[in-house]
Amino acid sequence: MNETKDLIEIQDFLHTILREACPPLQIRKEGEAGIEAAGTKEVMQGKQKVDGHYFASTVKKPKDIRFYFFAIYTDPELFSLSEGLKKMLKGKSCFHIKMLNDDIKEELRNMVSIAVKRFREKDLI
Repeated sequence: MNETKDLIEIQDFLHTILREACPPLQIRKEGEAGIEAAGTKEVMQGKQKVDGHYFASTVKKPKDIRFYFFAIYTDPELFSLSEGLKKMLKGKSCFHIKMLNDDIKEELRNMVSIAVKRFREKDLI
């Protein structure tokens, strides 16, 4: 099984799986510090009208890559996390990723796919 602890590789992988979901997602920001993906429809987010509902983002930190994944907060019942991924979840929707292997990569890719489907069902993207 391939495993990496290289933060650049981890960040690149996360950026790739978010870019693969475009469309229906859009990339709002992308750079060395991270990426932000959102929907493309104008929707209400709380009491505010936004040009695309927030979906996920990454933030590069010195010891890990933070993956903020909104769907696990709004629809936690959709996701059954492996023990490896559970250990990375801090709080309700933020993963602190220090290592990736093939299984976790596949799990993250599936999570994004499931979330895109749910956001479509809710007419958010």
